[in-house]
Amino acid sequence: MNDEFNYLMESPDEISRLDLKTGFDLVASQAQWAGIQPGMRVIDVGCGIGKTSQFLSQLVGPSGSVVGLDASADRIEYAREHFGGENLTFCCQNVHDSLTHLGEFDFLWTRFFLEYHREKSFQIVQSLTKLLRPGGIMCLVDLDYNCLSHYGIPRRLENAILQNIKVLEEQFDFDPFVGRKLYTYLYDLDFTDIDVFVGTHHLFFGDLDEVDAFNWLKKVEVTSKKADYRFEGYPGGYEEFSAEFQEAFLNPRRFTYTPVIQCRGVKK
Repeated sequence: MNDEFNYLMESPDEISRLDLKTGFDLVASQAQWAGIQPGMRVIDVGCGIGKTSQFLSQLVGPSGSVVGLDASADRIEYAREHFGGENLTFCCQNVHDSLTHLGEFDFLWTRFFLEYHREKSFQIVQSLTKLLRPGGIMCLVDLDYNCLSHYGIPRRLENAILQNIKVLEEQFDFDPFVGRKLYTYLYDLDFTDIDVFVGTHHLFFGDLDEVDAFNWLKKVEVTSKKADYRFEGYPGGYEEFSAEFQEAFLNPRRFTYTPVIQCRGVKK
């Protein structure tokens, strides 16, 4: 599988979507909780457009360094043009290839990446462990019950979302439940000082702001058009489904939440 061309969210608007939804405060709080410190050598696996890598480079300061890794040539080119610096470099490479030429790191970070690798997420984490020096920290951040927790929406829409997610699991290796697996991954790989924090990534009630509305409507548009799902119960197919989703999701009555699970551990 070629990760770049099979990435579920690939679309002409993906760079904009990633840029809009990524903020410093949340990244900083998650990385600091995990133990990032000034002077560390850090790798950001699945760095996308490089915005998160830049935030991590600010946290390690000029005495530290960050390598952003992603399989998408377009996003790495964007990252180099917009976020590269003296202590921040980017590498375009498939995570399934050997990465040992990059050297050892003090802190390994991967956020919202393993959800796109359902079948091999554990093998990826196992392989990435080789990049950590003894005593290095691995921080895994991902979602659980992703895109599936809504109330106050029509029953046929709720069923369609569930069925669409199942198709994405089968056809695009998407894992809506990877968050709950992260602790066991580190446990099975003999990490020490493992800690877990469960928080809220999406919490929508009342009116949506423009960024959240764009992010969710774009996710539904891209994934629904890619999945081989016939939208049973919708005589008008995708267009009827999309119109109902937009009406329901922009209704301030609906309630939506998604848990985020952070897991960190220290390599022996």
